[in-house]
Parts: sequence; C-alpha cells; structure tokens
Amino acid sequence: MCGIVGVLGEHEAAPLLVESLKRLEYRGYDSAGIATVDKGRLGRRRAVGKLVNLSDRLVHEPLTGKAGIGHTRWATHGAPNENNAHPHSTRQVAVVHNGIIENYRELREELAAKGIGYETDTDTETVALLTQAYLDEGQSPREAALSTVSRLTGAYALCFLFEGEEDLLIAARQGSPLAIGYGSGEMFVGSDAIALAPLTDQITYLEEGDFAFVTRTQVEILDAARRPANREIKTVEIETGQIDKGGYKHFMSKEIAEQPRVLTEVIGYYLSDDATRINLPENGFDFKTIDRLTMVACGTAFYACLTAKYWFEQIAGMPVEVDIASEFRYREPPITERTAALFVSQSGETADTLAALRYCEGKADSILSVVNVPTSSIARESNLALPIMAGPEIGVASTKAFTCQLTVLYLMALKAAHDKGRLSDTELADRLSELRSLPSAVNAALALDKSLAHAGLKLSEAQDVLFLGRGLMYPLALEGALKLKEISYIHAEAYASGELKHGPIALIDKSMPVVVKAPRDALFEKTVSNMQEVMARDGKVILITDAAGAAEAGDEAWITIVMPTAPAALTPILYAIPAQLLAYHTAVAKGTDVDQPRNLAKSVTVE
Repeated sequence: MCGIVGVLGEHEAAPLLVESLKRLEYRGYDSAGIATVDKGRLGRRRAVGKLVNLSDRLVHEPLTGKAGIGHTRWATHGAPNENNAHPHSTRQVAVVHNGIIENYRELREELAAKGIGYETDTDTETVALLTQAYLDEGQSPREAALSTVSRLTGAYALCFLFEGEEDLLIAARQGSPLAIGYGSGEMFVGSDAIALAPLTDQITYLEEGDFAFVTRTQVEILDAARRPANREIKTVEIETGQIDKGGYKHFMSKEIAEQPRVLTEVIGYYLSDDATRINLPENGFDFKTIDRLTMVACGTAFYACLTAKYWFEQIAGMPVEVDIASEFRYREPPITERTAALFVSQSGETADTLAALRYCEGKADSILSVVNVPTSSIARESNLALPIMAGPEIGVASTKAFTCQLTVLYLMALKAAHDKGRLSDTELADRLSELRSLPSAVNAALALDKSLAHAGLKLSEAQDVLFLGRGLMYPLALEGALKLKEISYIHAEAYASGELKHGPIALIDKSMPVVVKAPRDALFEKTVSNMQEVMARDGKVILITDAAGAAEAGDEAWITIVMPTAPAALTPILYAIPAQLLAYHTAVAKGTDVDQPRNLAKSVTVE
C-alpha cells in the first residue's frame, strides 16, 4: 500500500528520497511528500497525484538537508489532498506512516482536551501531535517516540524525523512491513527492499513490535518487550532491469511477456535434476499425515487457490476449503487435526492473509505459504514457505505472480497425490514432463497478442462484460473479470457457466459482450450449450478455446481466439494469458493508467 523511505546520508536527501519513492509507485498512491532536516530546521514539501508533481514543486521550492523521510500515500482516512498528504509534522517532528491507527479518535479527544487541535482528516496526524505533546512535556525524541508508539492500537510502520536531529531516524513496526538499510556512513529506512535497492543491498527486516533508533553509524533495535534485539542483516539482490520497463510501454506488458522465462525458472527450481521428482525447499513436507487442506488468500491469489482446489481434490483426493482471508478469521472456523493451512500472497505482507495465518497458529498441523518474497512476514511465520520465483512484480494487476502461484500449487497437488500413493513414480514423471512443456505453450499464447488487441478494442466500447467458465475455467473466468475491471474500469462479472440460467441470463442483450473460456475438455459441450443460449439472445460471444474446440463450436461466435493445445490440468495456467492480454489491451484502448489503476494498491497491508 503506502510507501515509506528514510535517509541519513552523505548527500542531499531530497533527490534520493524522490528516486526511492519512484520505486514504490507500484504499491499504489494518490499523493506524495518528503521532509528533511537542514541546519536543525524541519522542512516539508507535499503534492497530490503523481510523483512528477512533487518533483516539479521541489524544482521551484527546493528542500536541502542530508537527513529526510518520504512517503507515497494511498488514502484511507481523509480525502487524497495536499492537506492530508504525508509527512505530517508539528514544530519539532515529522512522521510518515503506513497502516491504520485504530484508536486515533480516542487519542484525538484526549489531545483536544489539552487544547491541541487538528489540521487534517487523517489518523496519522495523531501520531505527530501526540509525539509533540510528549516533547512539550520535556521528553527527548527517543522517549517521545517510545511513549507515542506505546499508546497506539492498530497496524503501523512509522518513521520519525525530529527538528535539531540530523543524525537520527526512529522506526517502528506493527503489522506493516519495514526494513533498515545499511550503507557506508549512511543508513536508510524503507517499506521494502525495492525502495532501498538504489541505496544498499544490506537489509534488516524489522519484526512485529520492533522499535529502531537509526543513526549513520549504527542501529539499535528493541523488540516488542523493549529488550535489545539482534536482527539478521541480509544481502538482497534486485537487478535494476527487474524494476525498469525494459523498453515496454507498461510494466504490465513487460511482466506478461516475462512469463515463459519465470515459469521455466520456477519449474526448474522445484524439479529434481532428472526432472522426475518434486523437491521442496528447507526440510520439505510430507502430505501423508494430512487429511485435508485449508487455503486462504485475497484477490487474484484467492482465484489461484480456487483453481488449486480442483487439482488437490481431483488429483490428490484431498478435501479442500478455500476462504477469502478477510472473512476467514472472523468466521472462527474450526480446524481439525491433520489439517494443513496454506496461505498464498504475492507480497507476503497482505494484512488479512497474515492475520488468518496467525489465527491458524497452534490449530493447524502445519502452516504452508506460497509467496514471492521469501523474507516477508508470511514466509517467516510459516513452517514451510514455497517461493514462486516470479521476481519483482511492479504492475498493480498481478500477471506473472498469478501464473507462478498456479504452477507452485499444481506442483504441490502432484506431490500430495504422489505422497498419498495416488500417482505412481511413472505417472508423476509424466505429469512433470507435461509441465516442462508449459512455458513453450505460454509463449505460443503470447503470440496471439494482435488478436487479443483487436478483441480488447471491441471490449473498450462496452459498459458491462460477462465472463463464463466451467470446472477449472470458472476461477479463470473470475480472474478475467477482475483483471478487466481493475485496469479498464469496465464493470465485469464472472459466473460458472451452469449458473447462467439462474439469473445472469437476464442481462444478456446485443450490447453485452460475453467472454467464454472453453478448452476442448470433458465439460466443453455443456459450455458450448451455454454459449448458444447467449447468442440466441443476441449476446456477443468472445470464445477462447483450442483448435479442436473452435472446429466443433463453428464460426457463430463474435470473436474466436484459438489457443495452443495443452493437457487439461494445465489449461488454467495457459488460459491466464488471454485474460491478461484482453484486459491490458482494453485498458490501453480506453487510455487508463494500466500500471497504477485508480484506488488500487499493490500490497494491501491494512484490513
């Protein structure tokens, strides 16, 4: 969600802060700002909209100083305007914050009783005002920050900058990620390693409840009990090319095109040298002792779980429950013995998913996670973290992370089936051989870009779009609808094809495009029957199928996209490609912001 960066450097902080904030744009934001300390005095500049607006302001109103903090804000409390933009400051302190302070109203009333008023609509201003109140009582900056944080309820990553303190940043983490970066005579604070990549590759990730005093020469970390703590310094390698567009118009198009490569890498990571067995990291995992699986995720990752439910049940014979993370823990579901809980999150910091994981601690037999960031909170708190090897994904709409999640989940379903004796060694090797051919099929699907661009141009004229699919294609229909609405802003819904006659068919008319995903599988004829019902009511069908399906369906569809043929179990991964390209080209035709769609954030670190 929001992004934080802090600098204690040898050079002017403002350019470094802005450059680091640019690398956090992918998280989603609607305003940005920085604050610095120069000759003991705090200065602050903020702007609404893109970072270029802040850069323009800094040209005309420069900020000097070698110590500073910066922030990209995604509005929660208060409208996205300059008054509500971070950093929030008082006479002696500036604060940037990710998360939500849940008790800010009570704190606000307490401060108001002391005659301390508010200038913004945000929860974060409470942090700055409370800190100032403690400073006014004679506390030192360190004492005031500690006193303030001890009063806060909710989720937060905080970074404080104080007037008169040009060699001090104070950081605190509870529920939102935060990292410390080490340089030579310089120190940094950031929301993630991507923010700090231009500055350092030496990173310490703060743990829950940690509090850090940062100077140019050292970091003092206190744990949640305020005892001195040592946190490991890790070397994080992020190639600049991974977070640049590399000649593509958008990060999303680059990340779509990267899928054959990243799928090859993730398949290779999990396969044995002879490509006949599945190897898991760390101490591995044996499904023999597991009777059922609970899978929890949000958004696109939730649809990956819905797809995996089919695999685990059909291939491994395991009962599976799939839950949306934001609903899971509030249901307080009973978790029986011999149940494994599996959590899927691209960032590994999704607040709802992390809370669901913590609910399962001590209840589930094992906690597994499928993540793109192996140093994330979800990964660290799992018994086994399974990396998806997608590399940094900058576009808000998930593409390569989704197909890599699906691939890892498919491998887990195969392993479960093999562990339980439902797949022999030979059958497993055959399935893995099929999987190794998947990147080539994905590459062939990417070659349909022009056809999907034409379909996207047609869709851009619609106000509503319906997606249909059966079996393994039903979660892919849901994913296709989500992709279209989140980047093109066209209203889209998805249904299992068999549900068409149970209500949605009332919507069908000549202005309603209907995207039907239907490879020639055991359910194909039923899906085509549903497609015929749509066309009988003048609906415009975009049929996405393979050559056999296209031949059987005939030429009645409005547009037919002919996909490469793949084994039935692998079609969800392959058919993610046209969903991504269709949404992408529709959004481009409409002129929307593909990489940073309105109101959305890449990493949702608040509930």
